[in-house]
Amino acid sequence: MDKRTFLKSTTLLGVAALTPFPSIAAWIKKFEEKTALELASDETFWKGIRADYRLKPDYINLEGGYYSILPKATLEKQLEHIRDINYEGSYYMRTRQFEDKAMMVDKLAKLAGCSSEELIITRNTTESLDMIIAGWPWQAGDEAVMAEQDYGSMLNMFQQVAKRHSMVNKIVSIPNHPKSDEEIVNLYAEAITTKTKLLMVCHMVNITGQILPIRKICDMAHNKGVKVMVDGAHAFAHIQFSIPDLHCDYYGTSLHKWLSVPLGAGMLYVKKENIATVWPLFGDEGRKEDDILRLNHLGTHPVSTHLAIADAIDYYQLIGPARKEARLRYLQNYWTGKARKLSHVEINTPEDPTRSCGIANVGVRGIKPGDLAKMLLDKYKIWTVAIDGAGVHGCRITPNVYTTTDELDTFVAALKSIGV
Repeated sequence: MDKRTFLKSTTLLGVAALTPFPSIAAWIKKFEEKTALELASDETFWKGIRADYRLKPDYINLEGGYYSILPKATLEKQLEHIRDINYEGSYYMRTRQFEDKAMMVDKLAKLAGCSSEELIITRNTTESLDMIIAGWPWQAGDEAVMAEQDYGSMLNMFQQVAKRHSMVNKIVSIPNHPKSDEEIVNLYAEAITTKTKLLMVCHMVNITGQILPIRKICDMAHNKGVKVMVDGAHAFAHIQFSIPDLHCDYYGTSLHKWLSVPLGAGMLYVKKENIATVWPLFGDEGRKEDDILRLNHLGTHPVSTHLAIADAIDYYQLIGPARKEARLRYLQNYWTGKARKLSHVEINTPEDPTRSCGIANVGVRGIKPGDLAKMLLDKYKIWTVAIDGAGVHGCRITPNVYTTTDELDTFVAALKSIGV
């Protein structure tokens, strides 16, 4: 890297050579002798992390899964990018934009464990996966397999291509409490026929938090000649994994969720051998068929969001992927362990800690999910989201790194009093 490139990457991009966030780095250093598991229950450590967030005092936020708010440190970086790009205007957009975006892709690819030639930045998971669904070379009679628990936007796109191309959608239902990986794998296997071309599966089911055995599902599907597309909206930067290790063909995620990138950034991985078969969402001629950039013609867009990806990755790695995953799993098991003992409460998430992490879903018998969410907010000042369908009836509870056990105790106390 020459001096000019180095200076560029440490100013406009905010990718510091040493410590990008000195204040939070100094705090974390005080606890460096503790393991991730030891720190998972250390409230002092996580209150130090919490101090780096501006949290609205009107309610307890247990709906961090839809959009993970930015810590103050990365928010300030985003504002710097906005000011710098506004200062340079079209000069930046016509000269440095593309090189900087390539740097963001390289950094994301390293985090994902894949090649930068297999990854593009999109706006969200919906755009990423709908690009594959709509861009698939469907023929009349072709089949796709998915679950009713999959995200609605992708199910809607499958319905659209069914009308357009006369392909067939086969929908399975995932049990909330599977007995084994094989039960899940066999569920998908039994839906596959000789006409099946594509299987969609959630890495982490968004309405329950259940983690599915992706590699086993992919290996099964590939043995039957079927490609696999994974919805990783809630898994990326939540649990630790490498995309190639999953053996999937396509992987989409939203970076504004667990990586805490500003709204408007997502990611799509396409295994190199599959790139040429996908029709782009927007036309972009002049590139080779196996060049993934042919799928990434976005037009003019807010590039400051892309630049903030590097800052979000730096912050995530500073906290530590292992520390974050351990804390999120601890928080979920902290409150579900207490709530499972309540006779009028139903947890719609597997009890096995390896089958979930930070997300879980809870219902109160005799109370509709929408009414439960309203009660929690109006009476107890707890913000959640109601889920009522696809075999799941309850509120999705999504704590984050800024959540305290005191807040979860307040939530459990609310559950005890509701419906009794």
